[in-house]
Amino acid sequence: MSARSDSRQDLRYQADETPSYPVSFGLAFQYILLNIAGIVITVAIVVRAGGGGEDYLAWAAFAALIVCGVTTMLQAKPLAGRIGAGYILLMGTSGVFIAVSVAALQLGGPSLLATLIVASSLFQFLISSRLSLLRRVVTPTVAGTVIMLIAVTVMPIGFDLLFVAPEGAAPEAAPLTALATMVITIVIVLRARGALRLWGSVIGAAAGCLVAGAYGTYDMALVGEAAWFGVPAGGWPGFDLRLGVEFWAMLPAFIFVTLVGAIETIGDGMAIQRVSWRKRRATDFRAVQGAVAADGVGNLLSGLFATVPNTTYSNSVSIVDITGIAARRVGVCIGVIFIALAFFPKAAAVLLAIPDPVVGAYIIVLIAILFVLGVEMVAQDGIDYRKATIIGISFWIGAGFQSGQIPSEYFGEWAGSLLQNGMTSGGLTAILLSAFMELSGPRRRRIETGLNVEAQPKIRGFLEEFAASAGLGDEMAGRMALAAEETLLVLLDQADRDEALGERRLRVTARAESGGAELEFLAATGEGNIEDRMALVGGRAAEVPVEHDFSLRLLRHLASSVRHQKYHDTDIVTVRVDPVGVSG
Repeated sequence: MSARSDSRQDLRYQADETPSYPVSFGLAFQYILLNIAGIVITVAIVVRAGGGGEDYLAWAAFAALIVCGVTTMLQAKPLAGRIGAGYILLMGTSGVFIAVSVAALQLGGPSLLATLIVASSLFQFLISSRLSLLRRVVTPTVAGTVIMLIAVTVMPIGFDLLFVAPEGAAPEAAPLTALATMVITIVIVLRARGALRLWGSVIGAAAGCLVAGAYGTYDMALVGEAAWFGVPAGGWPGFDLRLGVEFWAMLPAFIFVTLVGAIETIGDGMAIQRVSWRKRRATDFRAVQGAVAADGVGNLLSGLFATVPNTTYSNSVSIVDITGIAARRVGVCIGVIFIALAFFPKAAAVLLAIPDPVVGAYIIVLIAILFVLGVEMVAQDGIDYRKATIIGISFWIGAGFQSGQIPSEYFGEWAGSLLQNGMTSGGLTAILLSAFMELSGPRRRRIETGLNVEAQPKIRGFLEEFAASAGLGDEMAGRMALAAEETLLVLLDQADRDEALGERRLRVTARAESGGAELEFLAATGEGNIEDRMALVGGRAAEVPVEHDFSLRLLRHLASSVRHQKYHDTDIVTVRVDPVGVSG
């Protein structure tokens, strides 16, 4: 594994550290600068396409900023330890909801939209609480592919913005503005160190704005017309509680796009952990569950406020990677600024007035980095020909729909409007292919027992019977039994550290695969991650090991791979065992 994969020594502040407030608010403004236009414009697209009035538009935009602020803070500072990821994940209005939101407005107006959003948000809480059930379908391969497809979906927007200029502007105004922004930003990202690297995006944007000002394309009229302080006088439509035919006709579509949004959030929740710590850690799926739950809170609030649903913005990951600051305090500052901007329209107008070529240039830099992070994610468990097939087919189907090379109109008005988004079509393809792989694979056999020392002979007998029926031979049966014994001892060691868990159960599942076997141990255990502990043991081989390290060392020797997925109240350890001389 490369040095970059193992650690990030250039990270100035990791997630649990606290930079000064000037640094935190300065970086927060970078997030706001990049995303506020998209948040407000998405609301405007939905309301105007759906036939909503100006009063409702003003309310929906105001409410969207409030919801984004509250949920971004919630992502940074989780509520009750379960709602929120504990990382910088900026929340903003969701593009995948545009088509269904417009349809809901056209069918029943804002009140029907509000009711549908509230109802579908409950599905997102269900996904969060039962995320472990999706582990074989929503894999790092699927999540990483979705991250890569976000780049395919967003990059064209960045390219389009590069050449947007007011009517009558000089032909070279927009491209030179974008070029100045991009060149200065890239140079600082590649070569700068220390504080200069932190402010690279701001310096690049300022340079672009200066070029735009020189050409007269930085229009401050929007700022002059905006009020200093204000709250929309009306516009909240209430709810449509009749639950008529329109509600039931639209609810499946809202549930589907909620699932798509949750998959994006799962990918973001995994990716942000890869860039937020100096020492690379195994993915903590409790944080991913928290990210999805906070996303659900955001959709619930969006429904209560009758505005467009929100989701995590993936460029949060890129900004952390570029600036080297992953401190949770920044997420809180982002939320505070969003809420303040909702009540101070003139301040929001200053950011909205930044020329499109400046925003487009920076989007291209961020999304290019995000694409590579997606590649890293799909590669983290290794890529065999099966995973390569899923990644390649899903990516290019998504790219085909996004580019229009696969005509979405062939799939009908409703399905076509969803599939034309590359992230949706490609992500759905990845899920279906992964589900097919799971359902068409060898049948899994399982045993359930208590999580205690007495379970060891039962598990050994189960694995010997499994190996005989699968034709794996005595040598493989012995290796599996030894690997299972060491895994059981490690789980018992973890469970003993948390006496509050009470009586614990263990389920062991076995499946033959490519001449080897995959063993899965599902249990309720204590704190810590086995992957992290194995990495720690591997890094201090010359030291005298403590007693519980022996099982980890033996497990490293016996297993081709060990993956530990820690969820709230559930631990899942997947151990791959191959014959001697065969790598997994």
